[in-house]
Amino acid sequence: MNPRNFHPESLMMSYGYKPELSEGAIKCPIFQTSTFVFKSAQEGKEFFELAYGKREKNPDEQPGLIYSRLNNPDLQILEERLCLWDGAEKCAVFESGMSAISTVLLEFLRPGDFLLYSMPVYGGTDHFINKVLPQYGIKGIGFTPDDTKEDILAKAEGKPVKLIYVETPANPTNALFDLGLCREVADQLGNSDQQVYVVVDNTYMGPLWQHPLKLGADLVMYSATKYIGGHSDLIAGAVLGNAELMKRVLTLRTFLGNMAGPWTGWLLMRSLETLKVRMNQQAENASKVADFLAQHPKVEKVYYLGHLEEGSSQYQIFKKQLSSAGAMVSFDIKGGEKEAFQFLDHLKLFHLAVSLGSTESLAEHPATMTHSDVSEEDRDKLGISEKLVRLSIGVENHEDLIWDINQALEKVS
Repeated sequence: MNPRNFHPESLMMSYGYKPELSEGAIKCPIFQTSTFVFKSAQEGKEFFELAYGKREKNPDEQPGLIYSRLNNPDLQILEERLCLWDGAEKCAVFESGMSAISTVLLEFLRPGDFLLYSMPVYGGTDHFINKVLPQYGIKGIGFTPDDTKEDILAKAEGKPVKLIYVETPANPTNALFDLGLCREVADQLGNSDQQVYVVVDNTYMGPLWQHPLKLGADLVMYSATKYIGGHSDLIAGAVLGNAELMKRVLTLRTFLGNMAGPWTGWLLMRSLETLKVRMNQQAENASKVADFLAQHPKVEKVYYLGHLEEGSSQYQIFKKQLSSAGAMVSFDIKGGEKEAFQFLDHLKLFHLAVSLGSTESLAEHPATMTHSDVSEEDRDKLGISEKLVRLSIGVENHEDLIWDINQALEKVS
């Protein structure tokens, strides 16, 4: 219940948790247990009937605790709190972002199906779509921000498309995709017998700066490792949407067994308490870093949403879909791999590591690291070149971050 319509950030400390059920502990304990005791055999029967969908939930009935592969207090409370940010009916937390992605794709696609997917996407997603799914007779059709609605429909013509998968902003170029356009394409490709669903990877914006479910998406997913976790100390994923679709996702999660554990759930609840203040500071820092890079003589181009040309199609999507330019900044260094590596190797405050969205600032080289498995043809087409460097901006003092970038650039010869 949220009777006063408190903002999500005000509810992250308490929503869904009853201290009186846990000896008055102000924070939810870690329920480090595999199984739960039933009060009676009849109660066990009723819990299982509900868990396996053999009957509908009675009014005011709460699903009973059975086994931590099915439900656990830490995950249930966490999932209820995550729903507040996106306005979702249901949430499922996974042991990694890739387990969330793979579970959704396996649930909604069958042999012979096609999926439309935005390009670029995270390297692991690209691998799953282009290397794993074809082994099961499922093929992907890529589209870019330059493709019009007609272009996308032409790519899909005559093919049984069942899903549109969109990563926006795209990793690592910050390219934006119009979710309203994707919804229109899905509706045009679907029919009364077979709906085409729109699934959005919202990792780059976290649950704060973009809300795809309110923009036409059917499901939204995250690598919760990133902004939601925010401390580089856990691996997790999340999927959110309406109750009907999430029932399918949760059912497959149960039988694949790839839910997150209680310790991860507890850590994520801790992280949600500071999510907004962390992300706002990161965005503020990113704006100053991007402005500095844009005027540096050794930087060829900056990919930052706060620098979009006013009136451009990308700017129009930004104004329609996002409430912040985010905290991810990529740039082309003048030169190539040699110069990019020189820059990365001379950083002192930034950490040379993959991942993003954490309190510490990170730098990496997408072409040889996170996106090295993407085909060379696609990397060339999408601007993931040897001169591209990706920065994830943290919560440090922005003056120190700029000093570090400047001294590393000065070392580039």
